[in-house]
Amino acid sequence: MQRKINMLLLLFSLIGATIGFAISEVVMLTLPEAWPSYVAVGLYFGILALCIGLSCLIAEMISPKLNGHSWRQRYMDLSWKLLLPATLVSLFVIGGALQFVFGLDFGGTKKVRDIVLVIDNSGSMTETDPNNDRYKAAKGLIAEMNKEKRVAIVTFADASELYMPFVSAGTVEEKNKIYEVMDSITATEGGTNYSAALQTALDVIKEKQFAERGTMAILLSDGFSESDITAQINEFQNQNIALHTIGLKIGNDQGVALLQDIADSTGGRYYDVSKSDGLAAAFSDIYMTIDNRMLHSINANAPEEHSIYKMLRVLSFVVIGLAIGLSLGLMFDNRFLALSFGTGGIVGGLIAGFIMNAGLSGHSFTDGLIRLLAALVLALVISLFTLVVPVGERKNTGRGRSGSLESPVVSSRNGRNREGRSHGF
Repeated sequence: MQRKINMLLLLFSLIGATIGFAISEVVMLTLPEAWPSYVAVGLYFGILALCIGLSCLIAEMISPKLNGHSWRQRYMDLSWKLLLPATLVSLFVIGGALQFVFGLDFGGTKKVRDIVLVIDNSGSMTETDPNNDRYKAAKGLIAEMNKEKRVAIVTFADASELYMPFVSAGTVEEKNKIYEVMDSITATEGGTNYSAALQTALDVIKEKQFAERGTMAILLSDGFSESDITAQINEFQNQNIALHTIGLKIGNDQGVALLQDIADSTGGRYYDVSKSDGLAAAFSDIYMTIDNRMLHSINANAPEEHSIYKMLRVLSFVVIGLAIGLSLGLMFDNRFLALSFGTGGIVGGLIAGFIMNAGLSGHSFTDGLIRLLAALVLALVISLFTLVVPVGERKNTGRGRSGSLESPVVSSRNGRNREGRSHGF
């Protein structure tokens, strides 16, 4: 066996990776958000594999150094037939399966699917938010929710009230029903009782079905509360529920400090809003903290990824690299190339996985560059592991093309090796 690099194939594989990256990025931007993440990710890697495979096939057509001229004359048509199932279809299935596993909850983590809105409805809100912009902003958050999400609504003043237990917010009809409930909320008088509000939120969380669904809460208020919330905060901490807080036109440092402490102690974030028309942006930013766990991207606003997901990303890219390598060998119907490409895919996938973990930041432009770099490294390393098997005159084994098991190198009588090829899996 002799290792040899087809420089044209190496160049074309890099070009294919670049084209595949560009097409995949466009597809990701245009796909409806309602599509499952495993479908989107499966398409991403399927398209990338197709473009790399197509480029390698064209390179071998031009310069058949890996498969020999006999392949171009006799077997190239089969490679064209195997191109789509070996690359696009297989990587769609494998990439989608890996994304499905990546989206599962490991290490005690729970993907947030349930959101409790805890909204101040005390007498002071008639001055702070006379146009009820807080409810309009909450509707904007609900409008962004996909079919996986549910929402519950709690309002409070001196006492708290559960206006709506958890309901799905996935369809337009469901959203409209929630909006009707919110429109029925009337202004009240009274002070600001955080303890009652947070206890009601905890009660609805405890009573919900499907306790395995991750939960977060959003507390919006314009003032300070003298109620003792120690027990409630401890419960939020024990259940690993992030409590985000929004302070609207708070005119005293005590109120700001309290909402800041509530958020910090529960893993949430505090948002200071000076004007009620800024509430929509605050709600949108909070919604963006929900981590949808994608293999090829991260959410900049979400909590730092658990180490188990970083390990899963690297392992997933190793599997994807191996799958792309094997798909190229399958496309060329050559087990020796499959071994070489597959080995390169493992190494390239390992490097690409580390690049993704180290470089992803949640910022679209820089993350795009990181994904491009990972794709190029993957294609480069796979191409560098190409294996040429010079073969002399074939032994007449009676097995035919796909069953050939002869030695990779057969010496001719004059002592020189002549070009040939070993096919078959």
